[in-house]
Amino acid sequence: MEVTRTGVLLRPNNARVLYRPFEPPQPQRAMRIIGRVMSLDEEEVEQLLVGVLSEFHGRHQRLVSFFGERFESVRHHLLTDQPISNARQLLIGSYFTQEYALESAALFNPSIVLHPDQSDLGPGMARFILSLRATGEGHVSSVGFRSGTIDAQGTIAIASPTGYVTAPRAVASAAYDKPLFLRKLAELGIVDGLTDPLFAGLNEQFTLHDLDKALSITSRQQRIRRREWEPLAAAIVALAQANYEIECDPESDISERVIFPYSPAETNGIEDARFVRFTDDDGSIRYCATYTAFDGSVTLPQFVETDDFVRFRVSTLNGPEIANKGMALFPRRIRGSYVMLSRQDGENMSLMETDMLHFWHTRRLILRPTQPWEYVQIGNCGSPIETPAGWLVLTHGVGAMRKYSIGAVLLDLDDPSHVIGRLVEPLLSANENERVGYVPNVVYSCGSMVHGELLVIPYSMSDYATSFATVPLADVLAALTPL
Repeated sequence: MEVTRTGVLLRPNNARVLYRPFEPPQPQRAMRIIGRVMSLDEEEVEQLLVGVLSEFHGRHQRLVSFFGERFESVRHHLLTDQPISNARQLLIGSYFTQEYALESAALFNPSIVLHPDQSDLGPGMARFILSLRATGEGHVSSVGFRSGTIDAQGTIAIASPTGYVTAPRAVASAAYDKPLFLRKLAELGIVDGLTDPLFAGLNEQFTLHDLDKALSITSRQQRIRRREWEPLAAAIVALAQANYEIECDPESDISERVIFPYSPAETNGIEDARFVRFTDDDGSIRYCATYTAFDGSVTLPQFVETDDFVRFRVSTLNGPEIANKGMALFPRRIRGSYVMLSRQDGENMSLMETDMLHFWHTRRLILRPTQPWEYVQIGNCGSPIETPAGWLVLTHGVGAMRKYSIGAVLLDLDDPSHVIGRLVEPLLSANENERVGYVPNVVYSCGSMVHGELLVIPYSMSDYATSFATVPLADVLAALTPL
């Protein structure tokens, strides 16, 4: 097969920075910082604030508002209730804010989906959204976005990103479904008699604020059994924090939006989002992705959904088969079930089915490493693509010297546990220009798409930068060796 490398290249840009909270490691240190600012006279405060704003305001949007929020988060460290000026509040807030270059180290592991907005395009053109793993200081990863177009000839154009990036805000009004929340707790072995009074006082839909109030009341009632209660309460809070909603500015450009680590499970990053345009049985469309949350020691598969790439709903996946990395959801239900590819053992590819999207209890092994270029492991490179011939799954294979290549397999449309064919040779391997980077000898993708007669593959080069390749879909299907 003749795979065309487009030459389109997305490199990390250390000039793209966002603001985020700075949290001193000890409360006493925060108090000392505030004390130093409080010792300044009003004229010094105003001069310092003018200096901070003149230096940083042009790099960010709504920075003054964020300084105000940061002040409110540390107000409790003030030693008196004496009113202080707005300028002093903002200056204090600036000392508890920091910049973060979210893609200073790498911009890689892309996935691609059709953009919700396909207006104002020429014949044979499509607009897409590209998700990317952006890695910055401390090797903390987040999910960034770009938009672009592809024409009938397969020419790809990426829209230039703006000069701004802004982390999303948590949606305080986001509601939890009590039956679903309780089932997740039960899966974790957390629910027992001590939790009954807590949930009896909550409505069928409740917010995090409602949960905090109910926990406060229940904690007072459980004083006698505090040793038993406190671990349960901590686990309930942790589950709530891992299931949340975030919202970006709807007026912002897609390149300014980012899914940044928010919950404790994501402290050390969000990795390898595999987005898919999911069509439900009623014809409704949403965009879903699995990704890996990492807290520094444990990896945890998570799930995110959005209708518009403005508001994102993040939730935990539960069940005994939720383990390891690299899960990829099929773009529709099959025979009424949700279906997902997985690699629980880190080596082989399995198939999972369920009637409840958040709970996965069984799996079937469908693919083992077979060719020399995949002897170490085989896994998916994103969600399956539906074709008349079957479900086309791009795979990654790891061979000698830990070299990653991209392959392909074909699964039966009605029974995706049945493998129809697979490539004997890789579809794409790193050439000399692609094998140098943070992790050498790697090409990798988290999701491709078909446009017209072309298979469009965004792929990362050695965990550093991102490019695109195209290949006629018919050629790929013809090369799949029947099994």
